[in-house]
Amino acid sequence: MTILPQPGSANRADGVSAAQLDNSAARIDSSPFMRACRREPVPYTPVWFMRQAGRSLPEYRRLRAQTSMLESCTRPELVTEITLQPLRRYDVDAAILFSDIVVPLRAVGVDIDIKPGIGPVVERPFRDTGDLARLRPLDPSDVPYIGEAVRALVSELDERPLIGFAGGPFTLASYLVDGGPSKNHDRTKALMYGNPELWHALLGRLAGIAITFLQVQIAAGASAVQLFDSWAGAVGPDDYRHAVLPHTSRIFAALEPTGVPRIHFGVGTGELLGLLGEAGADVVGVDWRVPLDEAARRAEPGKALQGNLDPAVLLASWEAVAHRARDVIARGRTAEGHIFNLGHGVLPETDPDVLARLADLVHSESARTPPEPGTHDLTEEGPREWNNGSVW
Repeated sequence: MTILPQPGSANRADGVSAAQLDNSAARIDSSPFMRACRREPVPYTPVWFMRQAGRSLPEYRRLRAQTSMLESCTRPELVTEITLQPLRRYDVDAAILFSDIVVPLRAVGVDIDIKPGIGPVVERPFRDTGDLARLRPLDPSDVPYIGEAVRALVSELDERPLIGFAGGPFTLASYLVDGGPSKNHDRTKALMYGNPELWHALLGRLAGIAITFLQVQIAAGASAVQLFDSWAGAVGPDDYRHAVLPHTSRIFAALEPTGVPRIHFGVGTGELLGLLGEAGADVVGVDWRVPLDEAARRAEPGKALQGNLDPAVLLASWEAVAHRARDVIARGRTAEGHIFNLGHGVLPETDPDVLARLADLVHSESARTPPEPGTHDLTEEGPREWNNGSVW
C-alpha cells in the first residue's frame, strides 16, 4: 500500500490556509537540517539528539508517572506534548516524533510490551513458520493516533522539521525471535543462519510494516524519516548484504517517491557504513566508535553523515564535552553533509542543561561567514570547505 501526502489545496479545519501551509513547507525545506540532509551549504551545522524527547527530562518523567510507555505512544495529546518538551529547552534544528519502534508490532496484534528497566518483551517469541500468522500487515487504520499526533505537531512546529521513524527489520526481528533485549542476539542469528527461508519471510513482513508506518507519518507531514536498525551491527558485512540489505533497500525504495530525506542508523555498524548507504539512505548515522572523517571514507559518495558524540561524554565535565564536540564538528566537515547528533540516544542521567549548552556550542562553533562572491578562503590544501563539505 502506498500512502502519499495530501496536497494542501484547501483551508484546514483549524483555520490554517493552504498558502500558510505552503509558506511553512518552504521554510522547512530551506532549514539547515533539510539542507544538510541534501548535502547543500548551510550557515551552521544543524543539531538534534536521539532520545531528546523523553527519559532525561524531569517534566517527561512527571508526565509519564501514571502512564505506560506504549499507552503514552497511543495518546496524541501526550505524543505532541512530549515531542515538544525538549524544544522548549534546546535550540535543536529538528524535532523527532515521540513513539517507539515496537508500536506498529503492538498495533498488528503482537503480544509485545515494554517492561520498565528491561525494554521490549514478547510473551511468545517467534521460532517457526507458524508464528508468521501472528504478523499481519499494518493498515493505516491500525495507528490513527500517529497521523493525528504528527498533524498536531506540524502545526505547532511551524518551520522546524519533524522527523518520523520506524524500527529496522533486523532489530524488530531480534525482539520477536529472542523474546526481548539480547546481548548477542544468538537466537536471532541462529534463525538467520539455519532457516533462511523463514528468516526472509519474517523480515519481508517486518519491512512491509515499517513501510506503512513511515508512510503514515510522511502523509501526515513528517519532513524526514529515520530507520533505527539499532542492532544490525551484530552481523558482519557479508551476512548483512545477503540477509538484511534486501529488506532495508525495499523500505527506502518505497519511500523514495515521497522525496523526504531518509536516515539510516545502527549501533556498532562501523563495518557496515557503506552498506547502510547502499540500502538507499540519504543520510548515514554513525555511532561514536568510528571518527566521522573515517566514516566519510567508508560511506559511499553522495551521502551525508549524522552523529556522533559518545552519549557518555555528556556525563563528564563541560570542558570534556566541549572538547569532544569541537572534534566531532571538525571531522564532520570532511563529509558531504553533516548533522550533529549523539552516537546513540541520550542517557537517562544526562543533565538537560548540558544538552542545551551543547546545542548552542554546535551552532556557534560551526557558524561560518561565506566569503565574498568569486573569492575562496585558501589553505595550503586548497579552498576551504565551508560547512559540511560544501564550498560556498
